[in-house]
Amino acid sequence: MNTTYVSEAAAQRRDPRALAVSYLGPLVAAGGLVWAILQPARITLVHPRGQGFWWLAIEPPLLVVVAGIVFALVVARSLLSDLEAHRAAAR
Repeated sequence: MNTTYVSEAAAQRRDPRALAVSYLGPLVAAGGLVWAILQPARITLVHPRGQGFWWLAIEPPLLVVVAGIVFALVVARSLLSDLEAHRAAAR
């Protein structure tokens, strides 16, 4: 195993900004799931009584989960690459 690779990977894991960015999306999605579990009346999928598709699909807890997933898959990846490029330029 290459020690340079291991030391760079360890340094990347310890960077608090990178950790904060990488954990933000999953934490937001988990918060949306907890919100949906604690307030199931907010999710009209449970009791759709004559509601249309948009009324069922656009619910605040579901939107929070989607926002967390989109942040984790789209925004966080580019932010982490920018942080890595900034750290490499600083060396």
